[in-house]
Amino acid sequence: MKFDWTKKARRMHKQAMALATILASALLSVHPAQAGSISRIEADGSHITIAFDDVVEEVSTFSLVGPDRIAVDIRGGKAGQGGSARGIVKGVRQGQFTPDTARVVFDLEQPAVITDGSFSHDGKSLSLRLRSVGEGQIHASRQSFLPPAQFRAEPPRKSYSVKVPLGKPKDSVRLPKIYGPDDPNRPLVVIDAGHGGHDPGTVSPHGGTYEKNVVLAIALAVRDRLIAGGQVRVALTRDTDSFLVLEERYGIARRLGADLFLSIHADAAGNQSASGATVYTLSEVASDREAAKLAARENKANIINGVNLGGATHDVSSILIDLTQRETMNVSADFAKLLHREARQQMAFRKIPHRFASLIVLKAPDTPSVLFETGYLTNKDDVAFLNSRQGRSKVAAGVASAIEAHFARKLALR
Repeated sequence: MKFDWTKKARRMHKQAMALATILASALLSVHPAQAGSISRIEADGSHITIAFDDVVEEVSTFSLVGPDRIAVDIRGGKAGQGGSARGIVKGVRQGQFTPDTARVVFDLEQPAVITDGSFSHDGKSLSLRLRSVGEGQIHASRQSFLPPAQFRAEPPRKSYSVKVPLGKPKDSVRLPKIYGPDDPNRPLVVIDAGHGGHDPGTVSPHGGTYEKNVVLAIALAVRDRLIAGGQVRVALTRDTDSFLVLEERYGIARRLGADLFLSIHADAAGNQSASGATVYTLSEVASDREAAKLAARENKANIINGVNLGGATHDVSSILIDLTQRETMNVSADFAKLLHREARQQMAFRKIPHRFASLIVLKAPDTPSVLFETGYLTNKDDVAFLNSRQGRSKVAAGVASAIEAHFARKLALR
């Protein structure tokens, strides 16, 4: 079946929404004369060492859960790169939190707290000791550590501050290629492979498979299946191992004028027997505790080294206001049911296949959007299925069938 959407029909399908111009401030300041760059980080079991090439002013630490990690803020410090990790510490990240503060984040296998710490005599090395605890024992308070007074950097002295209007920001992400028929009136589907780059997503305990790689392979398979069908146009938010903040993902769909946005993920659970796919659509009220936990976890994808890369800019605020557009949410929910109906012939679903959650990636006000958790990477059988060519082919067939049926239905209602 060929979908002949007219320009008028496309206008009826989507309402245009103008985004407000943003004014931002640029602060110019003098950095401290002395600033110690991070030269080495080693985390080995219960002990962490952070070395600097010069003195720093102060270090503070705090623990976080969901996911479990420890953050270390180094005032008067400059971020370096990477670090080694073993034992309870499974990864090390670092970045420049503010112009005069470096932040190091230690990703943990389980909740832990810093119990003690001290600087070396010359102030150029900090040793920290950590201990595993229960999740209920984590508290938000910071611990501070000071180098010896004679080897302590002076606080930065700000000489002046200037605010300048920056005008409307340019789009920071290049729009992807659109595949399929060379007909702008054909429906456009944007497929989003979750996570990517520095953000691996779920790491499977069965072989160490990264979610970012699994979902990218599935997204490519869905694209190829839709291209072969020849009924719709399709674009990918990413086709390489690259990172996008959540607002950029649905922002690409909005800038392209997409008729449907599908974000592909693979779930995780503490219980390794949990298996099967789930489809999520937007609601400010989660359908259950599991949906709320998923939203809390996925919405943190914007945060790297403790810095929220998404930001609550004015256009995002406008988007949140326009979430009253119930029609878009209703279309999303209808597609979720259709996806379950078509794809269950190819793959297993949870007992409750459609759930609601407040997921940032679904908050485009004028683009029907769903998040498809294709299975559990914590389940051995699901990992084997999603990681196989046959499994990806079945997922792609189910998704493509749902998409084609969705637009055929909408055409029939015109």
